[in-house]
Parts: sequence; structure tokens; C-alpha cells
Amino acid sequence: MPISSEKHSILILPDQLSERNAALVSARKGRDRLLFVESRQTFGKLPYHRHRLMLLLSAMRHYAEERKADGWDVEYHRLENAADMRSVLEAHCRDQKPSSVLVTQPNNYDEQLALKMLGIKLPVPLTIIPTTQFLCSREDFLEMAGVKKRLLMETFYREMRRRTGLLMEADDSSKPLGGQWNYDQENRATFADWKKAGMPRPKHSRQLPQDEITQEVARELATIYPDALGKAADFALPVTREVSLECLREFIESRLPEFGTWQDLMVSEDSDLFHSILSPMLNIGLLDPMECALAAEKAFKEGKAPLHAVEGFIRQVIGWREFVNGVYWLKMPEYASVNGLSATRSLPEFFYSGETSMNCLSTALRGTLDKGFNHHIQRLMVLGNFLLMAGINPQEALRWFNEMYVDAHDWVMAANVLGMALHADGGFMATKPYAASGAYISKMSNYCSSCSFSPSIKSGKGACPLNLLYWNFFHTNQDLLIRNPRTAMPVRSWQKRDAKERLKIVAEAESFLDSLSHHQESFS
Repeated sequence: MPISSEKHSILILPDQLSERNAALVSARKGRDRLLFVESRQTFGKLPYHRHRLMLLLSAMRHYAEERKADGWDVEYHRLENAADMRSVLEAHCRDQKPSSVLVTQPNNYDEQLALKMLGIKLPVPLTIIPTTQFLCSREDFLEMAGVKKRLLMETFYREMRRRTGLLMEADDSSKPLGGQWNYDQENRATFADWKKAGMPRPKHSRQLPQDEITQEVARELATIYPDALGKAADFALPVTREVSLECLREFIESRLPEFGTWQDLMVSEDSDLFHSILSPMLNIGLLDPMECALAAEKAFKEGKAPLHAVEGFIRQVIGWREFVNGVYWLKMPEYASVNGLSATRSLPEFFYSGETSMNCLSTALRGTLDKGFNHHIQRLMVLGNFLLMAGINPQEALRWFNEMYVDAHDWVMAANVLGMALHADGGFMATKPYAASGAYISKMSNYCSSCSFSPSIKSGKGACPLNLLYWNFFHTNQDLLIRNPRTAMPVRSWQKRDAKERLKIVAEAESFLDSLSHHQESFS
């Protein structure tokens, strides 16, 4: 049913640049006006990475220009004349006198709350239309979650496979293709495996020069947010749907076949390897999750990519991405303040400089600080692992991730950081804390080979701090973790150690942790 024949204003938010934007689909060309606002209050809410700002602003300007070229009436407010959303909308309503303002359901809780409050103050009705940017609606996820005390991503993922029909047997839509739901065991090749295979790399590297709109954004940001981290010249992300689709095709053709095998690998000289780097565009609507999953499935059916690689990618898109969004809306706003492990230590300053003698941390941080991106293992098993075992305040950690990453939005970072990485939600998201010693980093990367610490030294001079933090983590949280079947074994192993050895490790770990707040990273 048409909303009405009256004139409406369609507010397009910066992370809703989809051709299927629900408010846009509800509008009528030639009658309604599209409204874009680069609110300084929004873009200056946190000290965001320069590349994140460039992506959002350039993509929104391109999207507006494309709509204008397609015949839409477009009103655009840039940073210099848009102090906040409220003042722009109030002035717009006074000048244009629309019958109502339509907007797609915001993707983040604070934005939805702000819009509802703003709707009360506007002189015309503000109508919020359910989003189509995700495959599982908030209502559907709530129904699936029921009253469960804990949700399993694997269970949700299998249901999403059934609903979408992706990688399901043609003659029995209830059975997964190949007889298995999950091929994760085939997607854990180590650094030694990679060397043995001849150190494969993608055939093509992406070359994405900045166009005039992106360069203009960079110049404006240099004036408005001069202290933002990252260099404008290093920005190389798609800012249009056309180029985003080209990157999707490039991933499917040259990276997906090897993606599964090497997806957990970390290489200093090539941090991206076979990863898609599509999440920044997915999360702002330039790409659709189903089209990405279908493209991967098609590659398998045509014999261009193995099942384990395709399944691993599809699980990330329709499983994990949809799951963290569902958990976010299920648990907010209380989820934002969870701290199940009572972690209170402040975030170390080197997270903003990358200057640390731990090479794994330094390498991962440099990638983040330089370009606002690294892949999921660097985030979870290097940065998240350290933050977890060092007892860093989860809200400070979440703020840092939201500031730094080009694909960061509160809905995607909250459950990933608070739940998956830091176990701050008491195990609602993950069945165990993802704590790992230096041995894991040594196995999955070449970081340790040029580090001043050794993963083989457990304590004393030259010991990898991750080894000390690992056992100190189980020592500090042993009363809680002994009750978890997946963590009871390392706790018991710790408790069986000689008392003097335990005291030595705890003392060295505490000395290291104390040094973090004194801008040093040394211990004896």
C-alpha cells in the first residue's frame, strides 16, 4: 500500500547506502526528496580513523550523486554546514514542509534511540521502516533465541543455511552439501604448512586509485579532523557499488579458492593474503550479504573453489555476521556495560602508537593504525587475546575497536569484542574464553621469528609475555573457569603445578602488567 500521495523526505543514513534501502524503496521519484546529512556530531563522536571517515563520507557522496543522476531530488548537507542531525532536520522541515520524514531502521542502538527522541521534537511525523540490510530480522532472531541462557552460533548458522538454501543438497533441502555443515577443520593450516606449500599469494593485487570526490573528502577531513589517525594517501577502498562488485568478483576469482586453507594464517609481509576485505562495503550497504554468499556458492558449483573454502566464507557472511547483529539487538542496551570477568585495567597507550616490543602486537597494531583493517585472527587471537588476558576494561577495548576499524559499527563490534574476544558477557556468545599462549602465535604466524621474546620460554628472562599472561589469566579466574567444561582442564593443570613455580609466574605476569601503566614493557 502506498504511504500517501503527499511529499515525503527520505533520510539516508551513512551506513545504509543500499539500492534496497527500505526507506528509499518506499519513496517515489519525482515526488519525494532524498536527504543526506554529514553530521559533525555523528562523525566526531569518537576520534575515528581517517580511512573510516573517508569511506563513509566518500561513499555517501557517491551514492547521493548516483541517485541525483538517476532523477531523484537530492538535498545534501556537508560537514561544514551540519553541526548535528537535529538542527538540519528541523531547518529542512521548516523550509520544505514535507508530510513526513521516512528513515530506515538505524543499525546501531544509540542512533535508533536518538532518532526516536528526535521524532518527538520534529514538526512532522518521523516514520522508521524496518531494515532489509540483514538476512535475519531482529524479530526473527528474537523468536529463535527464545528464553535460552546461551546461544550457539553453529545452531543459528545451520538454520540460516536451511532458510536460504545455500550449500544444501538438491534432492534433500534439509541436508548440507557434502554431508557436513562445517569444514572448519580444513581451514586451519599453519605457517609451516604455508611455507611447505610454497608460500602462495593471490594472483592479483587490488589497485583502487582515489577519484575526485574521495580526494575532496580527504582535503576537508584534513581541516575538520586534522588529528585523525591514518594517511589519506593510503586509503584504497571501494566507495561505489560498481567498484565494490568488482572487488567481490576479484575475491571470488583469485582469493576464494585458497581462502579457506589459509584464513587463520598471519604473515608480516602480507597481512591480507586471501581475505576478501568486503566487510567495510557490506556493513554500509554497498554489497548485499546474499549476493556475496550466492557468488561464492556459484564458484563451488562451477568447480572454481573447493567446498571447505566456500563454506567458510558463507559461514562468515550468513552465520557470524548475522549472529552478532542478532545478539546485539537481543541484548542491548545492557550488553554495552557487561564485564563478566571484572576486568578493570586501562587500555595501554601503545594501542594508539603501535610501539611495543611484542612483535605480534606491534605488527597487528601497525596494520590497524595505518589502514584501519586487519583480518579476524589478528583481531581475535592477537589483539583480543592480549586484551582478554591482560584484564583490560572491556568498554575501553570496545571503544578502541569502534574508533579504529573501517568496518566498525557498534552493532558488529559489541558482540565481537565484548562477547567473543573478551568473554565479558559471561559466555553468552562463546562457550569459552579465547585465551592462547605464545605457542599459538608461533604456530600460525612468522611474528615470533623477529621478536625480542621467545614463545618457547615460559618464564624468566626472554619469556613471551603471552605465556605469563596465559597462566595468570587462569590463575586469576580459576574459580569461574573451573566450572566450564572447556576451560576446566587448563585450570586443573595450573593448580597441579609446584606452588613456587606458580608464584614465580604470577609475580612476573603482574610485573609485566604493572609496567603497562608505566609506559614500559620489561620485567625480570
